Amino acid sequence: MDSKISVVVNTLNEEKNIERVISSVKNIADEIVVVDMRSGDRTVEIAEKLGAKVYFHEKTGYVEPARNFAISKATNEWILVLDADEELSGELAKEIKKITDKPKADYYRIPRKNIIFSKWIKHTSWWPDYQTRFFKKGKVSWNEIIHSVPLTVGKGADIPAEEGLSIIHHNYDSIEDYLERLNRYTSVQSNLIVKDGYEFSWKDILAKPFREFINRYFTGEGYKDGLHGLTLSFLQAFSELVVYIKVWQAQKFKEENVGLTNVISEMSSKEKELHFWQNDALYKETKKLSYKIKKKLGI
Repeated sequence: MDSKISVVVNTLNEEKNIERVISSVKNIADEIVVVDMRSGDRTVEIAEKLGAKVYFHEKTGYVEPARNFAISKATNEWILVLDADEELSGELAKEIKKITDKPKADYYRIPRKNIIFSKWIKHTSWWPDYQTRFFKKGKVSWNEIIHSVPLTVGKGADIPAEEGLSIIHHNYDSIEDYLERLNRYTSVQSNLIVKDGYEFSWKDILAKPFREFINRYFTGEGYKDGLHGLTLSFLQAFSELVVYIKVWQAQKFKEENVGLTNVISEMSSKEKELHFWQNDALYKETKKLSYKIKKKLGI
């Protein structure tokens, strides 16, 4: 007997996305579960019209606290979790169906293709962006920390990092969209940092954004994504800055003795590290170019 699949989607005001995500799984889903956080638009109406079972959950500001509740409503052996702004490619749908016929693992990580500002971001630490989204019921659960890695039980496997086998994620459509979510997410993140007992240090408003930019633009090869990569590296760095000044705000804007000499010293150390990463990237790209030329010339 074929194993059946439940598709689980959490929603909040997703009338522009919900039809796309549900339509993309129609050929493989034996059940579609939508858990809505009291949307004020037509999300629920559209979901029900498309045959989804709709349940409700209190509004939490981000998806993780409601995800386990949504999974608990699924009745089939296999569960596929998608966000409302995602969709399944036809090739990936076929691959998932093949997995249920002859499963080799209890849970699967799926690559995710992020479309940001109208472009597939192939670098900047956004690819392959593996997500644990397909699993046997009882093998995966989420804790309630924002953007947390799910907890898994049993054997795991990865679906190959190929464009056709990826979840398509319509991530950020506009700068306004990015900034709206940035404000929401950074409030949650800063609150968690404060709860963990972190004591604010002025050095972190330099160190944290700097580290994020380096990780995105150099380590994550964001420069290969052109202007998109540069812009996103700066935006992600700005997000880190906002997190830590919100921590400062939570601690009542406690004054620190930040002298000009100390700030310049801290900046100088970051400048030295920046030069290292600049030279490292240039060396790697020059080496690759040299290899391509030699290969073309048959040397």
